[in-house]
Amino acid sequence: MSPNIRAILVCLLAYVCFDVMSVHVRLLSTRYSPQELSVYRNVFGVLPSVLLLAYTRELSFRWRDYRIDQWKLAFSRGLFVAVAQLLFYTALANLELATVSALGQTNAIFVVLLVIVFYGEKVGKWRWLAVIIGFIGAIWIVRPGTDVFTWTSVFPMGAAFCYAASMVTLRSFDRSISSAILYLYSATAAAVGAIVLASWTTDFSPIQSIVDAGLILSMSLFGGFGVVFLMYAFRNAPASVLAPFSYFGILTAFAFGWFIFGEFPVDKLFPGVILIIVSGLTILWRERVGKE
Repeated sequence: MSPNIRAILVCLLAYVCFDVMSVHVRLLSTRYSPQELSVYRNVFGVLPSVLLLAYTRELSFRWRDYRIDQWKLAFSRGLFVAVAQLLFYTALANLELATVSALGQTNAIFVVLLVIVFYGEKVGKWRWLAVIIGFIGAIWIVRPGTDVFTWTSVFPMGAAFCYAASMVTLRSFDRSISSAILYLYSATAAAVGAIVLASWTTDFSPIQSIVDAGLILSMSLFGGFGVVFLMYAFRNAPASVLAPFSYFGILTAFAFGWFIFGEFPVDKLFPGVILIIVSGLTILWRERVGKE
């Protein structure tokens, strides 16, 4: 099996993990707040980062082995992730899985906008057109000004913005810093940020059963290992090869929502989801052409 094919399969596995995590959130959200679930996800989500360090043979019990000069930026990325997950989990508790997944694909649009703000990168007419098309698609799904609009429907886009910020800032790190170390910083800061946000906004309720405890642990591990698998994929194959497969998550989210929760939001998703996909693929095409 070629490295690219293996990376594609691992990438698809990552998106399945994220969607399974989303199913867990939907099941648990009837008994626990999004803030509580975000805390559990991030606290237990540190475990996969430790296992990744062990896998890459970077696990150490000496603090100085983890010190990096840009630790403030590394922790800031984690705080962005904590906010993103809180918004994402709140959306999952109130919207269809496929709708949340589709709106989350606006991530590529925010990446384009943020590289302009953070790095002064020049963006040509094709990428600007892609940004406009993507926003039209998102607005078509959210439908502001109509009876079906809710402010919760904006949350997946807020999560996409925060995830995009955490991705874009990776450019600022020294290339000698390993992905495993960065993930440890991000996971730890996300856990701390989630605890702080929850302490300000909600009261914790006791875990009601062993089944719930198992679901919470499973949710956290699926989310954490999804990140690990995605990191492996993008370290072993070009982003231009893997990026189109991110839309696979919309299909799996739609399937899970249909079979498990009886959701069939076709009227809400189309044609807006098509515009979001076209936007993302256009951005990918321009990135690829620019590097050739």
